[in-house]
Amino acid sequence: MRIGNDRRQDEVEINVISLIDVLLTLLMFFVLTTTFVEHSRMQVTLPKASAEERDMQAPALTVMVERDGRFYVGSDEVMGEGVEPLKQAIARAAGEDRQRQVVIRADAQTTHQHVVTAMDALGQLGFTHLSIATTPDRSDTQ
Repeated sequence: MRIGNDRRQDEVEINVISLIDVLLTLLMFFVLTTTFVEHSRMQVTLPKASAEERDMQAPALTVMVERDGRFYVGSDEVMGEGVEPLKQAIARAAGEDRQRQVVIRADAQTTHQHVVTAMDALGQLGFTHLSIATTPDRSDTQ
């Protein structure tokens, strides 16, 4: 028979439910108030557009590259091969405006060298606003 210590050992219990509630509330607060910005390693200056500027600017100059490597500036075919005839045709079509937007429309089956030749000719003439025309892939929309 035990006479001295008849007290049962009380089990110590820490109630963590309120702590979990506070942590989840803080987590939701930080997730909802955080802005996720994707930083790019390449710095690109994006063009700005407005209706007034668009109406006043000349239409974009189009350089087309066919599958076999023939070049067209606007709707005129470039006669001759290499960079020099292409540069002369671009200079005739653009005049003195080197800030004009240029769109390169190359056939998907043309070699990479032909596109680089067009870009090289434009770069030597001082054009800096180049873009390459593409079409959306039908498999992406489904």
